Amino acid sequence: MEGFKLSEEKKLLKLLADDSRLSAEKLAVMLGKEEGDIKQLIEKYEEDGVIIGYRTVIDWDKTDLEYVSALIELKITPQRGQGFDGAAEKICKYDEVKSVLLMSGGFDLAVFIEGRTMREVAYFVADKLAPLEYVTSTATHFVLHKYKEEGMMYMPAQKDERGNII
Repeated sequence: MEGFKLSEEKKLLKLLADDSRLSAEKLAVMLGKEEGDIKQLIEKYEEDGVIIGYRTVIDWDKTDLEYVSALIELKITPQRGQGFDGAAEKICKYDEVKSVLLMSGGFDLAVFIEGRTMREVAYFVADKLAPLEYVTSTATHFVLHKYKEEGMMYMPAQKDERGNII
């Protein structure tokens, strides 16, 4: 692993973030390094928690599966000795929850959730999030259309360019 500079390590991480399917062999060619060094560095990143997982971004609108996602704004009362961390950890444990982010501004936590229907998401907020003792308010925003997510552009639906025949 000798010979790696910080900017080269950043390049490796950026390449993996853009396409986690790149092989160590391809990465080595792209970075002008040895394949073994690339494998070693990736293993170290995984062990150190720098790389925490690999994901596939799916355009659910192009499947026949029911799917809805929402952003829930939460205002919460920080817990003594834990601040926002305790609340965030508890909220993260729900399967429906995909992301929890501490925010600045008008609310404290941004919670991204997924469900099969809007009703399912609404029940989750009403039955599980809102009753938590430290939650003081919620605001639910349903995602209507995704244009870009995690750096990936969603392809627009094909438009029918044929003209009307009279």
